[in-house]
Amino acid sequence: MDLATIVGMVVSFGLIFTAILVNGDPLLFLDAPSALIVFGGTCGATLTQYPLGSFLQIGALIRKTLVDKTPETNQLINRFIDYAGRARREGILSLENIVNGIADPYLKKALQLTVDGLEPETIQNILEAEIQNTEARHEVGIELLRAMGGYAPAIGMMGTVIGLVQMLENMSDPSTIGSSMALALITTFYGTILANLVFLPLMGKLQQRSREEILIMELQMEGVLGISRGENPRIIMEKLSSFQTPKERRRPA
Repeated sequence: MDLATIVGMVVSFGLIFTAILVNGDPLLFLDAPSALIVFGGTCGATLTQYPLGSFLQIGALIRKTLVDKTPETNQLINRFIDYAGRARREGILSLENIVNGIADPYLKKALQLTVDGLEPETIQNILEAEIQNTEARHEVGIELLRAMGGYAPAIGMMGTVIGLVQMLENMSDPSTIGSSMALALITTFYGTILANLVFLPLMGKLQQRSREEILIMELQMEGVLGISRGENPRIIMEKLSSFQTPKERRRPA
């Protein structure tokens, strides 16, 4: 679980709610027509831009920002050193039993290609294509959240215009001015909140998750290619350590 995302959401919404509570009645900021305009308009505009299947992935995208499944790089390097040592001592086919127990589908596929005896160049082409496809899938989710972050405040401004038109139309009836002004202002508030505290921050977190996942895939590809070429485990370790930050780099056990 990524506590940073949860803490960030709680802090941002909590401080805004506290400020509202201190200075007035929070119920004043609850307005059903405003919510319908902003939520409905944002979802409708997004559905117009993206296929239904992509839109329905929003739940999965949010879960991805809340759950950090990125493996620890030193553990990965240790595993590849072990794989490389076994392959040099007992041959590539000795890794076949290991492949069956690997949960990561990308790493499992990469090692299976090596066990099957494919040339390193062929393995690299296949794995690079897999990385490119993964990046493309991630980009769809990132762009979807970016679009929603752009639509929400724009739809909020539309609600503001609607409220102002209603207010000006009924200036002769003072009883309608309050509700029309509330619609005018609260829709902008809702749109800004959704864009800047939900959609755009989640988009940024998803970008970070994508970079981390692609980096791990590239590290795994380099490790598998080293094994397929029969490289010394120490050389593989030095190559894989280049994917780490200076703080992360330490001699694997």
